[in-house]
Amino acid sequence: MKGGSISEKIFLNINGVRQGMFIRSKNVTNPVLLYLHGGMPDYFLTERYPTGLEDIFTVVWWEQRGSGLSYSSNIPRESITLDQMISDTKEVTNYLRKRFGQEKIYLMGHSGGTFIGINVAAQFPELYHAYIAVAQMSNQLESERLAYEYMVEQYKVTGNRKMLRKLESAPVNLKDGTPDSYLLLRDKAMHSLGVGTAHDMKSVITGIFFQSLKCPDYTLIEKVKMWSGKARSGVSPLWDEMLSTDLAVEVTEINIPVYFFHGIYDYTVSYNLARDYFNKLKAPIKGFYTFEKSAHSPIFEEPEKSVQIIKNDILNSQSIQS
Repeated sequence: MKGGSISEKIFLNINGVRQGMFIRSKNVTNPVLLYLHGGMPDYFLTERYPTGLEDIFTVVWWEQRGSGLSYSSNIPRESITLDQMISDTKEVTNYLRKRFGQEKIYLMGHSGGTFIGINVAAQFPELYHAYIAVAQMSNQLESERLAYEYMVEQYKVTGNRKMLRKLESAPVNLKDGTPDSYLLLRDKAMHSLGVGTAHDMKSVITGIFFQSLKCPDYTLIEKVKMWSGKARSGVSPLWDEMLSTDLAVEVTEINIPVYFFHGIYDYTVSYNLARDYFNKLKAPIKGFYTFEKSAHSPIFEEPEKSVQIIKNDILNSQSIQS
């Protein structure tokens, strides 16, 4: 394949559903990186938070069935399962391997995308050079409980009685899970404290909603679809499955190099639980990287550090904990 840059928005039929993705690269002969987003697509954040990933990879920002470019009201919600997402990921991977002439590609999951990604990496190691987890999930129900307790304590300290009352009326615990009333508060409560998407992002409205509307790479209809999909799925279309699964029990070994990126301010997915999971997880090469200035999205918040780690360690299959 000849070199050269690429900037595309394409649609493919993946397991019977039309699904879209953005492909960006400074050089199409670079290794391919398939990115699995979390509760909603976040490609649009690259406008405000350039990642630099396209300098070293051919980056594929795939928008999963039921989300963003791949949203359709005709997709039954009950058809969006972990098994289906794993199958879709494998199909997209094989398309990319064939198109770009690469026997293996890199897999990166972010947040809810790690719930899919770590299962894919465990089941199909022959397809990937390495798995990169940004805010790796493990026991998400316990993570929510820890986040809830942290937020209650912080809002007591700051004296925000209104938010405190709302949180205290919607308790999160391991028995009853995450009440709907808590989920309605969750994003606002986390972002106000700087423990949501990004440490410097204090509002979902200005940081995510307005940012998505400004992105020139989506048509108006596609922007409407993005938020229709988000409204339909809530935190994630796989939320119930995430809460009932402990990945530290379900996925204990991966036969490719594994790298965890995690921000210390992250309460969307617990930093401490991710670290515990990493320590238990068996893999031929492992690296855990702590991002001191980040919350939930180190690749967006500290892109220079992320790219440096990828260049120095991941592309060379090195194992370093930091």
